Amino acid sequence: MTDLISLAVIGASVILLLVLTLWKRKSPTNLRDIPALIRLYHALGLSIEDGTRLHISLGRGGLLDARGGSALAGLAMLRHIAEQTSVSDKPVIASAGNPAIGLLTQDTLQSGYNAAGVSELYAPSSGRVTGLSPFGYATGAMNISQNENVSANIFIGHLGAEAALLADAADRANVIVIGASDDLVGQSALFASSQDSLIGEELFAVGAYLGAGVSHRASLTLQDLLRWLVIVALLGGAAAKLLGVI
Repeated sequence: MTDLISLAVIGASVILLLVLTLWKRKSPTNLRDIPALIRLYHALGLSIEDGTRLHISLGRGGLLDARGGSALAGLAMLRHIAEQTSVSDKPVIASAGNPAIGLLTQDTLQSGYNAAGVSELYAPSSGRVTGLSPFGYATGAMNISQNENVSANIFIGHLGAEAALLADAADRANVIVIGASDDLVGQSALFASSQDSLIGEELFAVGAYLGAGVSHRASLTLQDLLRWLVIVALLGGAAAKLLGVI
């Protein structure tokens, strides 16, 4: 029974997403201000003008568990930024702490270069696996931010306590840090030590704010609708319990 309910919810969400995507094509963009994403947008423009790099790190989560969602959100952002910076002197560098995500960073970067019409400029070394253990991954990512003319670090994915080391290394190098993690320890470390951090589901809004496509804006509306449905279900369950219905 639970499996059927889950499939029904997923199916309804997919249909609703398609409807919202068609509707968003005809409606103007109206997004609330998120300071971290506004700063990211500015950092993207400044890196192209200044000849510096953006370093996007997707954490060490896998694809086959609950930690994969944040990495996929980071890949969507990477695809857009790769296209925007592909013709600059210092194109974006991506890093990960998981082999599967590392391969996807290379594929995503190549897609961005292809979309920009400069596929010959793509270098596989721009997508890297910096380490497989938490602190091995952090050490490799710190080396990129300190030695490859990076002006901004964007950490989006599954990050734990190693996020504090990454943020501290970036601060020592006077590099902007914008971060989000699906782990409470990593999120708290980024919130305390970075200039701008994304809180909770804000990390899934990056694509919409960077103009990655109408489907990303539609997904934000769908998230809001599902959130309200959960709230109504919780309140309804509490009321039913108080009334002795269940």
